[in-house]
Amino acid sequence: MKSTFKRVADAWKEEKRRYVKISSYAAYMQLLNCHILPFMASRDVPDNDTLQLLADKMLYEGIGIKTVKDTLLVFKMIIHYGSKTKAWGPVDTRVHYPTQTEVQKMPPVMDKNYQHKLLDYLRTHISFRNLGIFLCLHSGLRIGEVCGLRWKDLDIQENVIHVNKTVQRIFLRDGVEQLYFLSIDSPKSASSRRDIPISAELLKIIRPLRKITVDNYFVLSNAPMPIEPRNYREYYKRLLRELDIPQVRFHALRHSFATRCIESKCDYKTVSAILGHASITTTMDLYVHPGFEEKKRCIEKMSRGM
Repeated sequence: MKSTFKRVADAWKEEKRRYVKISSYAAYMQLLNCHILPFMASRDVPDNDTLQLLADKMLYEGIGIKTVKDTLLVFKMIIHYGSKTKAWGPVDTRVHYPTQTEVQKMPPVMDKNYQHKLLDYLRTHISFRNLGIFLCLHSGLRIGEVCGLRWKDLDIQENVIHVNKTVQRIFLRDGVEQLYFLSIDSPKSASSRRDIPISAELLKIIRPLRKITVDNYFVLSNAPMPIEPRNYREYYKRLLRELDIPQVRFHALRHSFATRCIESKCDYKTVSAILGHASITTTMDLYVHPGFEEKKRCIEKMSRGM
């Protein structure tokens, strides 16, 4: 006989499957099957101690804080569903985290000098794949978004990048069912569907290419099928090694774009809209990383004011 928790989790899955994107559902199932169900195998009804214990266990095992928080988010959704359906009573879902929860292994932003070195190389070695990196540094695109760009999305008449698709490889494991497929879908949220102005420098690169490309082909592959994010990420890593640039995650290009915008005195609301964030808080908390020189200028400015 199924445990109470397993029955509630199964009912919650069926409800979620109808209302969320397949990519979100696949992510939920991965966390549920890898972390929550094995942990709850010998437990029947969750409580606050159970939730805290899972968090502590995952952190002790060295699992990244983002994965821990995403797992607990899914766990909490199941708990709230169980309370709503009267499978159990109300549960306190507050969780305490250690002060030092994760050591950043790679810097979130590319050093400005290395960024200049990378851009100088890209300007003199134009290719479809190199154009994608240049695009990210000039627009803050996510890797799935740049992989999903078609040539028709680069509108050189209006000087606008139309962001309306994202590419990702999805692994869905739901019980005995296992699917592994490439998804070309709308971006993660309504705010992620956006138009981004093309800079003058970027336009100089794109304009001659648009004369020899097919509207419906993907930009990075210049073919009917896109390059997968994992393959493009590997290309990016190899390029950094070849240029002797310290490794930073591909997503750091997005962080770097946001930080450079703020350093250039762009207002936060505009930067948030360009990045496709629903809230300016996300931009402030996650994507703005003042360097030492910016901190120094801030101190000097404050000192002069006194």
